[in-house]
Amino acid sequence: MNIEALRELCLSLPGVTEDIKWGADLCFLVGEKMFCVTSIDAPHSVSFKVTDEQFDEMVGRPTIVPAPYMARNKWVSVQDWSGLTNNEWETYVKQSYGLVKSKLTKKLQKEIDAIV
Repeated sequence: MNIEALRELCLSLPGVTEDIKWGADLCFLVGEKMFCVTSIDAPHSVSFKVTDEQFDEMVGRPTIVPAPYMARNKWVSVQDWSGLTNNEWETYVKQSYGLVKSKLTKKLQKEIDAIV
């Protein structure tokens, strides 16, 4: 996985937009809520939301740490892209999208689902 592939994956999901925040972070959003963030400048770290059950297991890996400012919301930060396989990247990014989307209003969720 690299930043171009991550961008392609995120933008392939229904209703996703991208934005630059804090001057140097590429953020992917669904319903204006972030589900994945990566630094634009190298070294690229990537943060996303995981389930409560996955959080402890994920931060136990050598290249993954609790995401600064967002760990209390069960976000992890992958410091080295090779810390996850391509299948894991796809699984976790799509899962983060789903977790964040599920917290949107039912009306907004239906609007996003209609985009498909």
